[in-house]
Amino acid sequence: MRLCSRHVTSQVTLTSTRWRQVLLVLLAVNSGATDAIGFVSLGGAFTSVMTGNMVLIGLSAAKLDGAVALRSVLAIVLFMAGSVAGSRVAGRPARDDPLWPRGVNRALWIELAAFGVYAISWWASGNHPTGNVQLVALSANAVALGVQSSAVLRFRVHGLSTTYMTGTLTTMMAALAAGRHPRHVLPSAEIIVGLIAGAAAATLLTAFVPVAAPVLQLGLVLAVIVTSSLRSADA
Repeated sequence: MRLCSRHVTSQVTLTSTRWRQVLLVLLAVNSGATDAIGFVSLGGAFTSVMTGNMVLIGLSAAKLDGAVALRSVLAIVLFMAGSVAGSRVAGRPARDDPLWPRGVNRALWIELAAFGVYAISWWASGNHPTGNVQLVALSANAVALGVQSSAVLRFRVHGLSTTYMTGTLTTMMAALAAGRHPRHVLPSAEIIVGLIAGAAAATLLTAFVPVAAPVLQLGLVLAVIVTSSLRSADA
């Protein structure tokens, strides 16, 4: 009887963990979409790949390209600000944390608000922001992904990130090198694929249906907030 009970408990936990993984993949899709939009339509800077922005600053310094340097520095500073805000709002991990802490969703609401600012500036510019409007849109997206990056740390899962894919890839390779079963790296692989898919989707939207580009980001984050809230209420 005890064995059966343990099996049922294990299955419930596995199902719950799977739901969380799906939501994390959606956040990775959002991250890929946002970075692609920043690079393709908001002046060539990244909104979560800060290593890339640092390289762009070096390149722009060598080429005396002040515009690219400004956007890259702005993205870094606003990403940092978003990370601080997300960390404070999401809170620190605790031993008795549920599978999806409420603090994470509080941070995601801030991310959604930042995307709202970006969406308004995007649509107000006729879906092709330039000049100061472009800087506003880039800044809002950088804040949004900064918040998302730090909020995910609340889960206290080693190697988990929905924005920092170099670290995720490194964790995957280290696990495989240590002889761990491929199923243990599947979650990380899913997140990487999600990010790539998001970048592809956003690039296609900006090229063919630019008015829908912000809808993708807003919809993904809202879907995560609503779904996680419903799942938490059922728990």
